[in-house]
Amino acid sequence: MPFHGRRLSALSVVALSSLALGISTVAGSSATVASPATPAQGVYAHLAKSSTKDYVKLDLLALNDFHGNLETVPSSSSSGRINNTPAGGAAYLAKKIRDERKVSRANGAVPITVAAGDLIGASPLLSAAFHDEPTIKAMNKIGLQVTSVGNHEFDEGYRELKRMQHGGCLDDGDGANGQDSCPAGQDFPGANFQYLSANAKFDDPAAHGGHDTVFPATKIFNVEGQKVAFIGMTLEGTASIVSQAGIQGITFTDEVETANALVPQLKAKGVNSIIVLLHEGLALGDASAYNDCTAPDGPAIAIAQNLDPAIDAVVSGHTHQAYNCVVQDPAGNPRLLTSASSFGRMVTKLHLLIDPKTHDIVRPAEYAQNMIVRNDASVTPSPDILSLIDTYKTLVAPIANEVIGHIDPGTQITKTADANGGDSALGNLIADAQKADSSVVTGSGQKPVIAIMNPGGIRADLVENDNGDVTYGAAFSVQPFNNFVVSMDLTGAQIKDLLNQQWNGSNEAPTARKILQVSGLSYTWDASDAALADTNALVGDVMVDADGDSSTPMVPLEDGTTYRVVANNFLSDGGDNFTTFKSGTNKLVGGLDIDSLRSYLLANDPVSPTATDRVSQQP
Repeated sequence: MPFHGRRLSALSVVALSSLALGISTVAGSSATVASPATPAQGVYAHLAKSSTKDYVKLDLLALNDFHGNLETVPSSSSSGRINNTPAGGAAYLAKKIRDERKVSRANGAVPITVAAGDLIGASPLLSAAFHDEPTIKAMNKIGLQVTSVGNHEFDEGYRELKRMQHGGCLDDGDGANGQDSCPAGQDFPGANFQYLSANAKFDDPAAHGGHDTVFPATKIFNVEGQKVAFIGMTLEGTASIVSQAGIQGITFTDEVETANALVPQLKAKGVNSIIVLLHEGLALGDASAYNDCTAPDGPAIAIAQNLDPAIDAVVSGHTHQAYNCVVQDPAGNPRLLTSASSFGRMVTKLHLLIDPKTHDIVRPAEYAQNMIVRNDASVTPSPDILSLIDTYKTLVAPIANEVIGHIDPGTQITKTADANGGDSALGNLIADAQKADSSVVTGSGQKPVIAIMNPGGIRADLVENDNGDVTYGAAFSVQPFNNFVVSMDLTGAQIKDLLNQQWNGSNEAPTARKILQVSGLSYTWDASDAALADTNALVGDVMVDADGDSSTPMVPLEDGTTYRVVANNFLSDGGDNFTTFKSGTNKLVGGLDIDSLRSYLLANDPVSPTATDRVSQQP
């Protein structure tokens, strides 16, 4: 069904091309990358005031990486602020988007609301306890129309994501294991918006009704008689950062090659206006400059620069950063590359003009604004979203408020990495909990003597509530993925290979290093450039608690000896590029990682922080 809005008259953009070429640029990785193009806004304004051609105005309202953050508390966490401005919360996000739609329509523009993935997954308990059904309902109410699939959308597997799209309830035990689909008679109709992923492809389409992709690759909108297509793209590296069980039989193809191959197909359908919704991003030299593009670095730059010149803009995500960039496409034309931070704290508004003669977006005139979703007394949040949140807050209370322990008075257990090595008190606690989990003890009684935890799986500090209690809800905020714990056999040589993968291969760059959190191990690594250029930066012996008894002295790890190791299923499948885990043998899948932590806290009440001396570095 077409969208209807007012057309505007405009001069030919050719006459204004010299103004557009005034964009100030800085050096990028292989072409120019610029901050927001004020000249482009000038071109847009000139066209809006002219009278010789009717251009169609299209405004995109974009978000990304919402991660089920229905409710934020700006005063208690940086995830509820943009710089020093309170921001976020679904009710405030709804208010902002609805207000901006009104502004767009008043200006004669057609608004379309889009997203660039990770709307769900790694969510707070309020959403995750109900398999993220509340977030999908909230996005329906907000009026989201189309989104790409992010890596976290695959956290519970592609079949569960299909349920998110089409609806239906799970028979999951009415709150057993901390999750409850369709609680208390709630229904779940699924998403009103369309998930897209052009590059998540089935290895055997015939086994899936002839469908090549898990979700459609594109969606075409009719905007005032003009065809506008969106291509959805999941980052190519998804397979290395999600559990393998949920993506069996799926391959994630190259973003540029996949999108470029779709361009001729879209043109054959009469589409010349094309936008990519990309779940991949970049980082800035100054992350506080959310409407700028200072010292950008990351995969999204090369992707945006190398996409077919027919693609008009790239809405991106994944890195949780806010940026407003202009890159040059292979033909030297300017192209927007934007991202709206994360957790619903920001919305990007992309202003586009479509030439009704060429049916294409006027590239020199496109510009974008990143706008903060304010969460303070100056804004009245949307009542329908507040009502939805209140419903699920009531339903989640029995799960969230269960007291499972306490922290030793006067101490803190945080995920802050120690500067001399990289382990943290909370990482140590989680590793200790997994090593102590009885669900991964073999039938012959063999217990893990080593536990290894990925730092990216630790999402918040462990904190007490106002009554001094650690609740299940607080523990879930720490570990929100519902991973399973898996024990396996690894040799000492394989364990050393794992440790060296922390700073080699895809983890080689200083910003990409992922220092594993360990229990039953102690070692030192050399952080010098010379040492890290080698395949082995370990210094001296790796020490191991070989008998699993912390009261006995640790001994040197032996290459030829086999040790029982426990990790979550994400790592067990080779996640975060720790591929040696795939070589583990005699694997035993236990319970949920959150249950490991819950049981450990109950058994060690109150819990005290450990010394962060398991991992050390030199120089």
